[in-house]
Amino acid sequence: MTRPHPTVLRSAGMLRRVAVAAFGVTILVAGVATAPATAAPAPAAPGGKAATTGSFVDSTPVPGGFASWKELLTLQQRMNTAAARITKIAQRDAKSGFAGVVADPTARKLQVFWKGEAPASLVATSRATVPTEVLPAAYTRRELDVAAAKLRRSAGNKITTVGPRADGAGLLVGTQSGLLGAASMAGVPVTVQTGVSATPATRWDDTAPWWGGGAWRNTATGGGCSTGFGVFRNGVARLLTAAHCANINVVAADPTGQTIGAVGIRNTGTDTLLLTTSAGGRVFNNSTDANGAVVSEFSNQVIGAQASQVGNFVCTSGAYSGTRCSIQVKARDLCINVRDFATVCGQVQAESTTRTNAVGQGDSGGPVEIVNAANTLQVWATGTNTAIDDVNTLTACTGYVPANRKCAWRMYYEDINSGMFGVSATGVVLG
Repeated sequence: MTRPHPTVLRSAGMLRRVAVAAFGVTILVAGVATAPATAAPAPAAPGGKAATTGSFVDSTPVPGGFASWKELLTLQQRMNTAAARITKIAQRDAKSGFAGVVADPTARKLQVFWKGEAPASLVATSRATVPTEVLPAAYTRRELDVAAAKLRRSAGNKITTVGPRADGAGLLVGTQSGLLGAASMAGVPVTVQTGVSATPATRWDDTAPWWGGGAWRNTATGGGCSTGFGVFRNGVARLLTAAHCANINVVAADPTGQTIGAVGIRNTGTDTLLLTTSAGGRVFNNSTDANGAVVSEFSNQVIGAQASQVGNFVCTSGAYSGTRCSIQVKARDLCINVRDFATVCGQVQAESTTRTNAVGQGDSGGPVEIVNAANTLQVWATGTNTAIDDVNTLTACTGYVPANRKCAWRMYYEDINSGMFGVSATGVVLG
């Protein structure tokens, strides 16, 4: 991203996790055109102490007529468990008719799209976990992956995003001004979105072991981003964040000047890098009022990694925007052309259902979370902020730095599993 300053929580005295920190969700997604986010000004850290833990979804209205977030998230978790099982089994068979799944809890059932007849045993197993509907698909996931690669080769940077539709009907393509002949180039039906742009995005004073959602700066350029989840590589805990934030060997520091570590491994194709430093299994979060202003600040335990499915509700936690929820996944397995950076695959497109800020400048590299239904003080790692659509979905900023930067209700983030694979990480650090 065009590096916005990251935000790291500020500790009180020597008690690193108790102090109030500036929370900012920095996501690099902006409009249909993919481009790095520009640097955001560094905010002043708020005073006072924050609780050590808290439930940040409690301050967010519950969608879909559910009585509570716990009720919604419980159904979503059951859907994701069934979806992950179906996807894993389908990927083992080269001739599988699997096309995709939609796990939208507001629909009250898991939708599975299949070309041909789905295996009865697979469907029965899914239905034992959650209400499941099997629907016909025109193309398999494998066929659409091949078509997406073909279109990327033909259209190049004329497209911002490209990936399979979850219903198997064809490809979903995002462009700035349209793409004539897209279906002919791909060989399958193409749903073209216009006015799509992707721009990279980036708390304030953390200490080792470093947590996700904090601010860090590129000491070579002064640009800022947000820290992501702690992950393991070769058995050693490292800190995950966005590759567009810094090059190999560049030293990262927090806003107070404390050295975090250097960039040890970097993959532009997944927009992920690892900072060579110690990392912990917690992330910074905060609750907000109706206007998106920070009310209280705390941290939450990471309990594992989980892929987000189309229809899922997720939250982001960047150093500038703070924790943002009511964000729903619209597409996954996308490749996006990030403006002034690179083509990044393994991307997820998500949008705020309230058309309020999902992420903004300075939130790049920050965590994307799924809240644990059984205990809303815990989160699953599901992604890393990459970009925002700053052309067509701009909206008022929230959080610690609510002014003088760009924020958007449409965002893109790197799937946690794809992102870890890109830097040879084998799992997330647990809290």
